[in-house]
Order: sequence, then C-alpha cells, then structure tokens
Amino acid sequence: MKRREFIKGSAILGMTAANSSLVTNSGMYHASAKRKIYRILDTSKVNVGTLPVLRAFAGNQLDHVSPYVLFDEFGPVNVEAGNDPLRVDAHPHAGVTPTTYLLEGSGHHKDSLNYDFQISKGDFMLFSSGRGAIHMEESGKQLFEEGGIQHGFQIWLNTPAKYKFIAPSTTIHRTSDMDTIETDKYWIRVVLGELLEAKSNIDLLSPAFYYHVKMQDDARLDIPTEATHNAFIYLIKGELELEGGRKLQPHQVCLYQRGESIINLYSESGAELLVLGGQPLNETVYSYGPFVMNNEAQIHQCIRNYRAGLMGNPDLVN
Repeated sequence: MKRREFIKGSAILGMTAANSSLVTNSGMYHASAKRKIYRILDTSKVNVGTLPVLRAFAGNQLDHVSPYVLFDEFGPVNVEAGNDPLRVDAHPHAGVTPTTYLLEGSGHHKDSLNYDFQISKGDFMLFSSGRGAIHMEESGKQLFEEGGIQHGFQIWLNTPAKYKFIAPSTTIHRTSDMDTIETDKYWIRVVLGELLEAKSNIDLLSPAFYYHVKMQDDARLDIPTEATHNAFIYLIKGELELEGGRKLQPHQVCLYQRGESIINLYSESGAELLVLGGQPLNETVYSYGPFVMNNEAQIHQCIRNYRAGLMGNPDLVN
C-alpha cells in the first residue's frame, strides 16, 4: 500500500492586509453598539489539486477568526461535460472539521469512513476528522454529465482540544436543515447557528455561526452577534459599505473587533456575502498541512497514525 506524501504547511499560508476605500455619500445608518473593523484582507490565488481557489486566510488571524481556521472559495469555474473532473486526491485530516457549501454545481465526496455521495447546490457537508480520516473531493456526476459552473466554499472549523481525538464522522445536510429569513430587501440562509427566529439544525462541537446573505439595491442590514465572539464577513460579489464608511471589494474579508454586537451593512446596488464567527477557542494551534492540533507531540502522533494506516487506505478512497 503506497502512502501519498503531503507538504508541510501546504494548507497554511499567510495573508496580507488590503487597502480599502471610503464611501463619500454614505447610505449607512448608524446603529448603537456597532462592531468596529479590525482589518480588511485580500485573498490569494492558489490551486488545491486541480481546483483553482481564492484563499482568505489559513492558520493566521486566529485571534479574529477562531473557531474557524481556513477559508477557501473555489470557483466559479466552468466544467465542460465529459471532461476530467476538478479533483483533490485522497488526503488525510485530523483535529479539524472541513466544511463544504455549494453555491452552484455538484460535488463528489468519498472517504475512509465508507461514505461515498454526491452533493448539490445548497448542500452543506461536515467532515469531522477527529483522530484522523482520509477523503477525496471532486466535481460531481451532474457536472460531468451536463457541464456547468462549480462554485462554493471549503471552510475549516477548528476542533476544541477535548475533542481532537474523537472518532471521525461525515454528515451531509440539505437546505431543509437550514432556516431562511427573507424580506423585500434581503435573504439570509442560516447555515450554522441562529439569527433572530431562524435556526440551523446542524450540531457543532463549539458555538459558531455561518450566514449566507443576499442584499438587494439600497438595502441596510444590522446583524446581531454575541459581543464576546469573533465575527468576519466575506464579500462574494457586489458592493458593500461597512462601519465607518469603509467599502469592501469582492473577494475581500473584513475582520471585526470583539466588544460590541451589531454588524452594520449597506449595499447601494446589491451584494452577496458570507457572515461567520463564533466563540474563540483560545487554544494553542499547531498545524502540519491537513493536521490541526494543540501541540507538536500530537502532530507527530497524527503522522505516525497516518503512516501506519490507522486513518484508512488512500488507495481505496480515490
């Protein structure tokens, strides 16, 4: 059985601060107890397997993004019918929960836990790797047969220290597990957590929220959060005005300070974005590629377990 190698630090890359502009004619209204911006970051272009990715952060900025630890947007990319799928070959994870959320297209997931399934637009998957498991990801059957656009997000949730070595598991959730809020000015899907009366039915190991938001023209939106939790937003497309009159560009991430509750958003001509955050874990993070642990000894244990076949056989997953 041949073991595939993975590169140290391959999933953990740095980010740089971005320049942001000020809006001169603001449509924002200023609610009290608004969150202050900490920093605005640009994404970087990377390839994961054959999949082109925009990376917002990876292992850095933890003081402001924990319990999340990595954020990738894949696509939008056109897949021609009958062509080889976009693919990430079998690889291990431990101590982290990669999540996948599809905006367009289809996906195929296969892992060493004997799960093998297709996912489609609106689906949300958690691969809770615990003490270690292997998975493969590629564009799915629908795109192979019909062609089309693949677009979505893989975002990793860090696993709290006391759960690092639990048994791994995989769960797939359809849109029926996620409530939505809709008015004539905005639409919100509560993928994780809860917002006002809307709630996700997806269980987590620590408190976190994940909202998919679409704003219409001349839309104002105040999003309440727990003041002691982290919060950040990612603009998928459109234009967005933030606290203090700062303007966010597509494919930028805005990190907020803790201490206040409300995230103020305004869009003059419409926007699509993600709003995420949760309770900071406040734990030391050691990472080695796909392994995210709390100390170096745990990393070495993960490597030994993988090499000994305790996470599964990658040849049976591909």
